Amino acid sequence: MSETFVEARPNDSNWIGWLKSELAPTSLREIRTAIMVGGAVLCVVISMALQVPMLATSAYMVFFASKENKLLTTNTGVGGVIVLTIGIAGTLLLYKFTYGHPELRIPGMAIALFLGMWLSRVLVMGPLGFLLGFVVAVSQSVGEEIPSPELVVRGLLWLWVALAYAIALTVVLNLLFLPDTPKIAAQPKPKSLFVPDAFTNPAHVHFAFKVTFAAMFCYIVYEGIDWSGIHTAFITCTFIALESTEATLYKGTLRFVGCLIGGALALFSIVFLMPHMETIASLVVLVACAAAIAGWVAAGSERISYAGLQIAFAFFYSVFQGYAPDTDLDNVRNRVVGILFGLIVTGLVFQYIWPERAADRIKNPTTVG
Repeated sequence: MSETFVEARPNDSNWIGWLKSELAPTSLREIRTAIMVGGAVLCVVISMALQVPMLATSAYMVFFASKENKLLTTNTGVGGVIVLTIGIAGTLLLYKFTYGHPELRIPGMAIALFLGMWLSRVLVMGPLGFLLGFVVAVSQSVGEEIPSPELVVRGLLWLWVALAYAIALTVVLNLLFLPDTPKIAAQPKPKSLFVPDAFTNPAHVHFAFKVTFAAMFCYIVYEGIDWSGIHTAFITCTFIALESTEATLYKGTLRFVGCLIGGALALFSIVFLMPHMETIASLVVLVACAAAIAGWVAAGSERISYAGLQIAFAFFYSVFQGYAPDTDLDNVRNRVVGILFGLIVTGLVFQYIWPERAADRIKNPTTVG
């Protein structure tokens, strides 16, 4: 994975040609983009009609769960819902002991995130381990902002609904409209849940520690200065982390560029378009246009697809609040500042604490990431 990101960097003298080739149209890309646009539009209509909160999260999950083939999308969706359910149940159990006790909640966040990042490296299906730790840690991070335990439970259950229905919708759309891919020879099933060096390679523990340290540092800083609006710093530290320093920095660049594009689209929409919108039909057209831009990039190769996810992330989280559009420009500013802060902290941590180089991992093929 990390080698792919490192090799993705274009030649300085030909980056325009590289970008054109990465954005070139294909029939599969057009279909995948249409599926993501349709899913995002349906999430907007369903969430607004049924008043399901966290519309931005639902719309973003369409992009997160959409993969290049039916099998991968289905496996991601089913596994994601199972892990999401376990994660929500786990964080509700943890809140029984940590709510109103930051001295317990903050260490609990750190432990959950550390375990999630470690599992992302040592499990054969690493992303599911990551999702489990991430859901618990992020759910715990908002504990001080919710005034009562009842609202905590209600918010977490609504989070499950917002994510689960969006994932299910995405799987159904992909099964209906994504073309079948040619069957390939069956790969041998792994004999273990863990990679071969899961318990012998210290790099896995180092990686989990670095991500946890960067994310918790950002959390303590923005809570300390009472600026929770930049909580995207915490998310950034976890989502851009890869095995090597070079790959992490490249993925961070994609995240920041995508965020700037999505933030600019949201800013333009809030200032010039939304004041004139009176019906849901006009909002649907706006969402479809923004989703088409994000989906086209997200449906590309691994070298640029992450930027498409970030365009969607920045746009939806800036434009929507709850289950309705938001016209507060502070949200756009806060999210961009938070992402930039997370990029800086993660870059410094991965550069100076146990740095892993892609070249070293290529020389040592027994290292599994």
